[in-house]
Amino acid sequence: MTDATLPENSLTPGLYIVATPIGNLGDITLRAIEVLRGCDAVACEDTRVTGKLLKHLGISKPLWRYDDHSEHRDRTKLVDAARTRAVALVSDAGTPMISDPGYRLVNDCRAEGIPVTALPGACAAITGLALSGLPNDRFLFAGFLPSKDKARREMLEELASIDTTLVFYETAPRLAKSLAAIEEVLPYRDVAVARELTKLHEELRRGLPAGLIAYYEANPPRGEIVLLVGPPPEELASEEDADALLVEALRTLKPSQAAAQVARSTGFDRKTLYARAMELRSA
Repeated sequence: MTDATLPENSLTPGLYIVATPIGNLGDITLRAIEVLRGCDAVACEDTRVTGKLLKHLGISKPLWRYDDHSEHRDRTKLVDAARTRAVALVSDAGTPMISDPGYRLVNDCRAEGIPVTALPGACAAITGLALSGLPNDRFLFAGFLPSKDKARREMLEELASIDTTLVFYETAPRLAKSLAAIEEVLPYRDVAVARELTKLHEELRRGLPAGLIAYYEANPPRGEIVLLVGPPPEELASEEDADALLVEALRTLKPSQAAAQVARSTGFDRKTLYARAMELRSA
């Protein structure tokens, strides 16, 4: 692709939020190309990554680093530049603002009365949700799960009662631990692992946590991952399944705690489970 593909476009000063491909370079939009060609500078997470994209598009622009490690003065520099020049903000892949610090820059620009324009485009969370087949009439994007085991489990417990599909970003090295935590807290939820989206080795694997754990133990994953957890099921296959979970939970928890845990993971009524837990403990 060369500069002759689209005419030069003169942009008014301001901040332009530009989505970039998450894998397949063909997913760049015509409008994104126009803005990247017409802007005065590009703020990006990694100048090497963005440099490769611009080279592919036949575009040469000043690249300014802006990422999680950027300081306040870096943001001030971008805000000052956007007063008189067109500054494009991109992430390494996908839509800026989704699990990155760009919102602070947007807030500062708006506070200074600087125009902000957002261009729609590729987003791994939305692509994974569309591909998964899980309910998508409403969903909760929760970013990355914590890296520490206790914090990861507590976050899942906090989200367990929300009746909607949960969407997370995850890395390949941490997938096994995240699936193990889901199997512990939400064992009967439908889970989908969307990997290498839009790339040559794109994969969508869906099932219960235990089955996915076994698969990825035998087939270690690579690449970027969107991890999705379906909403609570209406009910378990049988009451025997609930009893088995209660018996296991009662080994370490009080009846009220065991009932709450099983209710979160199965969708069964908590009061009914508590009564059954008391029966099982007395048996």
